[in-house]
Amino acid sequence: LQRRRLHNLSGENPERTFDLVLKVKCQTSENEGNALCSVVSFHRNREFWDGESVFTLLGQHFTFVLTDIESKQRFGFCRLTSGGKVCLCILSYLPWFEVYYKLLNTLADYLAKEQENDSNDLLKSLYSHPVPKANALVSLSVHSYFITPDITGLPTIPESRNLTEYFVAVDVNNMLQLYASMLHERRIIITSSKLSTLTACVHASAALLYPMYWQHIYIPVLPAHLLDYCCAPMPYLIGVHLSLIERVKNRSLEDVVLLNVDTNILETPFNDLNNLPSEVVSALKNKLKKQSTATGDGVAKAFLRAQAALFGSYRDALRYKPVSPFC
Repeated sequence: LQRRRLHNLSGENPERTFDLVLKVKCQTSENEGNALCSVVSFHRNREFWDGESVFTLLGQHFTFVLTDIESKQRFGFCRLTSGGKVCLCILSYLPWFEVYYKLLNTLADYLAKEQENDSNDLLKSLYSHPVPKANALVSLSVHSYFITPDITGLPTIPESRNLTEYFVAVDVNNMLQLYASMLHERRIIITSSKLSTLTACVHASAALLYPMYWQHIYIPVLPAHLLDYCCAPMPYLIGVHLSLIERVKNRSLEDVVLLNVDTNILETPFNDLNNLPSEVVSALKNKLKKQSTATGDGVAKAFLRAQAALFGSYRDALRYKPVSPFC
């Protein structure tokens, strides 16, 4: 784990609120159970796509992440509509989950009502709008507006959909086990039968490392044709749809931590949680249990306090030897 400046997580000072908007039409392939998706319209950056791609599309909202060679993350916010036959996607460097999910709902409504002009006007208005500061009111049309999130603040419940879904779906003990495994930089797989829950849990678990962040392989949802990534010898945090998990297990993986969100079962060959100071773990567990019905930033703050307890006095462990300026 390494500490980085926050804007490096989502691209340095993006010039636009988004780069690309896609409407993908999906048809079931006769030879495979996956959905064969082809781009039928887009807003800009045609060179981003190189033809047809295969995805397993289940659920409604979900997010994928593209990481470039400089470790900058670009988010793909997706919404399935028309019975899962059409997928709308917004590509942006900004991790505005709630804002773009709301925008996708609006676009899907326009699509259902065949109001293409309204959809185009909305996108043009947002695309031409300078990237606003945190907590700014952005009006796109008479009936469409949003307040920009403060990505430097702690996520709150229920405003953060990712953290809310994670805290509801995973019990405290497994959250602590996964947290400890991330601190030990393990190879971690999270699986669920619902893509929205899967990607939410991956994003939320990583966010609870703040002010650290996961700098290794990070794939909130892994496409079927990239399952070999699970055999990578280095640390990773990967989300795998439940329909693919048996194919992953057949690869005879070793030293992998696996969390099944649907069954709330975590399998691990390590005792990572026992390696952490017992007083820190006990305090964190008690605070999380008290937050079971609470709202606000209590969950994120509990993990932040644990981080401070674990790493706040790291300077005390440093040893240095003064060097004479004349040497």
